[in-house]
Amino acid sequence: MIQTLRFLHMRLYSAKITLLLAALCCALPVFAASSDGPSIETMKEVVKEISSDAYEGRAPGTVGEEKTLAYLVQRFEALGLKPGNKGSWFQEVPLVEIHARNVSPLTFTGGKAPISAQYGSEMVIATYRTSQPHIEIKDSPVVFVGYGINAPEKKWNDYAGVNVKGKTVIILVNDPDYQTPTLRGPFNGRAMTYYGRWTYKFEEAARQGAAAAIIVHDTVPAAYGWNVVQSSWTGAQHVADSANANADQSAAIGWIQKDKAAALMASAGLNLDTLMAAAKKRGFRALPLKGVKANLSFDNAIRKHSSKNVVALLPGKTRPNEYVLYAAHWDHLGHCEAAPDGDDICNGAIDNATGTAALVALAQANVKAGPTDRSQVFLAVTAEESGLLGSAYYGNHPVFPLGQTVGGVNMDALSMAGPARNVVVIGKGKSQLDAYLDRALAAQKRVASLEPTPEKGFYYRSDHFSFAKHGVPMLYFEGGQDLVKGGPAAGARAAKDYEEHRYHGPKDEYDPKWDWSGVKADLKLYYDVGRALANSTDWPNWVPGDEFRAIRDRSRAGK
Repeated sequence: MIQTLRFLHMRLYSAKITLLLAALCCALPVFAASSDGPSIETMKEVVKEISSDAYEGRAPGTVGEEKTLAYLVQRFEALGLKPGNKGSWFQEVPLVEIHARNVSPLTFTGGKAPISAQYGSEMVIATYRTSQPHIEIKDSPVVFVGYGINAPEKKWNDYAGVNVKGKTVIILVNDPDYQTPTLRGPFNGRAMTYYGRWTYKFEEAARQGAAAAIIVHDTVPAAYGWNVVQSSWTGAQHVADSANANADQSAAIGWIQKDKAAALMASAGLNLDTLMAAAKKRGFRALPLKGVKANLSFDNAIRKHSSKNVVALLPGKTRPNEYVLYAAHWDHLGHCEAAPDGDDICNGAIDNATGTAALVALAQANVKAGPTDRSQVFLAVTAEESGLLGSAYYGNHPVFPLGQTVGGVNMDALSMAGPARNVVVIGKGKSQLDAYLDRALAAQKRVASLEPTPEKGFYYRSDHFSFAKHGVPMLYFEGGQDLVKGGPAAGARAAKDYEEHRYHGPKDEYDPKWDWSGVKADLKLYYDVGRALANSTDWPNWVPGDEFRAIRDRSRAGK
């Protein structure tokens, strides 16, 4: 019966896509690419369309997904691209939607005074467990585990000498040396490592057997304010499905405001600032909060469903079994925490309707220019906002062999700050793809710059990382901050303004007054890099000593 229901659901889903495609047929003009690169008019049209309220924020598993997929397929089909996955435009990505309901306050008892954190405004909570409709953390002993890192190769273990099975761990965000002014230190100084990412901290807490894992939010090392945490972690969450329903994960994962964490430590007779300073030093040992117990409960509305990556192919002329990837995530947050004016749709115009539109414009320009020697793949992935789930699934279940995937580019949140003298390369110096970008930049009399804020860990926050983990070199750069009008100071102000007022919020909406001139130049870079790679015989690799070099070598050797 279950299989029959799933089959009927998929038939109905496919019927919806078909109907939407029919409705869109012939309604959307195919703009010709301009002589100097991909069409900005096409980009404007796509961004305006898929970031409109009609798409309801493009959350996976919603009507917004159905409309987005139908629209993208219509655009790719009209260009003459081929469905890339064995005759299908889609790659199924099994997901589970979990929506926390009836969330109690997170309370801590047993200290000098009880501490209570309210859901949404002071803490957020969720679970990775996909078959547990009710979660209860009851009288769970609390342990402060510093940065929650276990890195044998660095001789660093915040869990050494302590047993946290069944307990609640309180964890600091980022790496211990994030305040280092240079890029030198046990964890690369200012440059965040994967150990600093919240995803790693929850993974390690689960490996240690923690019942609950709570990260202390601090704006500077987190790289975003509490508003981003609140909008991203409340409402429906999506996680990857697994054979064991993620039963090996912590029952509860979440974040707590720093002032609440400070109050918790004070209640236990401790000082948060002192603990944070101690946690930065090698040899730190986790500290149980004597007598303090955590309590929390919530219900879960659980729905298993299949989201989709869109796979479009422009076959190569002479070496069609070698592939160049263009990737961008089509999803966003759907309905989210409402703005003061009542707007509760996180439209995701910049993040990432711009990257998705770039896929369409680049496909259009490449079709117009004619096929390259190698095949070009235009991949719109799902569930990036839920932890790179769509690209991770592709990496684990590649449509095209990764050993035959040359490399490519990832596009996420293109900048509307205006033309810049530079671009910011995320992971600059890691792979030989930098040389392709440098040549394209030289033609524009621009330069590539290192990240101004490596402590924010952008390398681990977009879909290129899912491919890098499997050895495939992917170039990911952002609009430069050295603006033609106003220089670096103006660029920094623009980035801060977006992060504080629109990023992961309802006001990331299409604006007809945007300055597209910077995007136009950056889009030409993606086009030039991708096309040069697709016409070359090169197999770019990671630089010697890079963490992904050995993986790439094994992949290319068929191992």
